[in-house]
Amino acid sequence: MSDNIKKIGLLTSGGDAPGMNCAIRAVVRTAINNNIQVFGIKRGYEGLLKGEIAEMTAKDVSNIMFRGGTILRTARSEEMRTEEGIEKAANLCKLLKLDALIVIGGDGSLTGGLALSKKGVNIMGIPGTIDLDLDCTDYTIGFDTAVNTSLDAVDKIRDTSTSHERCSVIEVMGRGAGFIALWTGLSGGAEEIIIPERENSEEAIIETILENRSRGKRHNLIIVAEGKGNSQKLAKNIEKATGISTRATILGHLQRGGSPTARDRVTASIMGLKAVTALIEGKQNRIMIEKNGSFTDIDLEEGLNFRREYDDFLYKAAKILAI
Repeated sequence: MSDNIKKIGLLTSGGDAPGMNCAIRAVVRTAINNNIQVFGIKRGYEGLLKGEIAEMTAKDVSNIMFRGGTILRTARSEEMRTEEGIEKAANLCKLLKLDALIVIGGDGSLTGGLALSKKGVNIMGIPGTIDLDLDCTDYTIGFDTAVNTSLDAVDKIRDTSTSHERCSVIEVMGRGAGFIALWTGLSGGAEEIIIPERENSEEAIIETILENRSRGKRHNLIIVAEGKGNSQKLAKNIEKATGISTRATILGHLQRGGSPTARDRVTASIMGLKAVTALIEGKQNRIMIEKNGSFTDIDLEEGLNFRREYDDFLYKAAKILAI
């Protein structure tokens, strides 16, 4: 066990994700329970560079588990993309005498943390991103809530679309990863799922819609990940080719908000607790991950460099079950 951890910084960065507040709460209360001071940094790296930092107490994190977003707020920092910005942020961490910095965020946020680790700052990463696009971990905080939010919207759109016998094209979040689209599509009974990881032929989609109509299907649902985009154009092309009234709906930032599900609350709480525990154990520059149902930590750089091979199983399952 290490007695060197007396003061840690905590920030949330990049896109917010439901459950971040649960991780914040867990970090603060676990640290205080071990006589460690926690200093919250507002607005991510942008706030760090501007010195927006204040000590947090157990009371500061009361009644926040059910709240979406992040009480520390978040922002994207262009300055942190420069060598000068990284150097400035590292010097501020040393000036503040932080023994470690816990970063809650996605790939970009943790890449910023990795850059700081190269400058001597001890970084502990907690994966918080609704896109589930960190390959080193089976789960990232916020994913389950985002999928359930998307599914709720899809179910409502299906009701009205079925009544009008339309085709619905629904765009969900996921710039570089199609997991929200895959899970929403499979659980929502979509006829087609369009994701960045695979190519989809517009002609094949139109053919599927026409075949479905010939078999008596009165409604078709197409889920599109934002990384593929062009949902409005696709809807127009489907309507032109099939004669079926088609509407496009882009869910957008609706998916980032909302009270986190139990899955996200528990995962975030455990990761927050284990992040502080790992620091107390003397670990440096690690990222918390969930693997095969267990929580552990791995080297930060190794985790960010890990690439998982795309598995087409969920897509194929969705196609079979949509017949």
